[in-house]
Amino acid sequence: MQHLSPADLSILLVEPSAMQRKVITKHLLKEDISNIEEANDIASARASILNHVPDLVISSLHFPDGTGLELLHHIRHSEPYSDVPFMLISSEYRKEQLEEFKQAGVVAILPKPFNSEHLGTAINSTLDLLTTDELELELFDIHDIRVLVVDDSRLARNHIKRVLTNLGVQRMTEAVNGAEAKRILEDEMFDLIVTDYNMPELDGKQLTEFVRNQSQQSHIPILMVSSEANESHLANIEQAGVNAICDKPFEPHTVKELLFHILNHEH
Repeated sequence: MQHLSPADLSILLVEPSAMQRKVITKHLLKEDISNIEEANDIASARASILNHVPDLVISSLHFPDGTGLELLHHIRHSEPYSDVPFMLISSEYRKEQLEEFKQAGVVAILPKPFNSEHLGTAINSTLDLLTTDELELELFDIHDIRVLVVDDSRLARNHIKRVLTNLGVQRMTEAVNGAEAKRILEDEMFDLIVTDYNMPELDGKQLTEFVRNQSQQSHIPILMVSSEANESHLANIEQAGVNAICDKPFEPHTVKELLFHILNHEH
């Protein structure tokens, strides 16, 4: 396993306010991160990334020349650096505003104001994303595990696959929604399903019910990924028969613990 520490990270901090940049930089220095480039708008951030690809982009939401979401989409669709981890810092609490960031596979969404604990957790998630740390299981070789990844967002699927790849998973099949997953499950066998909750045609709960009640593979462990934090809603998903529920952003450390738990038991 390759070991990285916060001090190894190079950060691009994109924030229009000079005062806010100072505050965030102070927090980063407390985490031993001193390799920090700064940009105050989208144009200078894009120029900075072209000049030097950072290990992590930390971005605000609003800029004079665009939004953090536009910057994230530019990064995700630019081949040489499309998988650079992205962290949003925002005082925005409206669910629909943050949902697109969650779907695009951000490493963390930090509130304004955030504290050192928030930042520390997000930095650890970034280190996990940049580090290969294979999952060791008692009953299986992680390289042989066959995983079906179901999400209608290509960016979210890419983020999930990256986390799973770092854990040693090599055999992954993708489906764009529950309906496609159903068709695939009729022809292929899997050891694990990782599915989003919100999807068109057939959502994650309906897919879980199909697997548990109608498929030939009713025993497959299912990890549900959901950006819904509502407790009654989550209880409803659990009743459908999922083995574990994971929030978006999809945090590598949490995923590793969940997979260790659900794959280390005979089904």
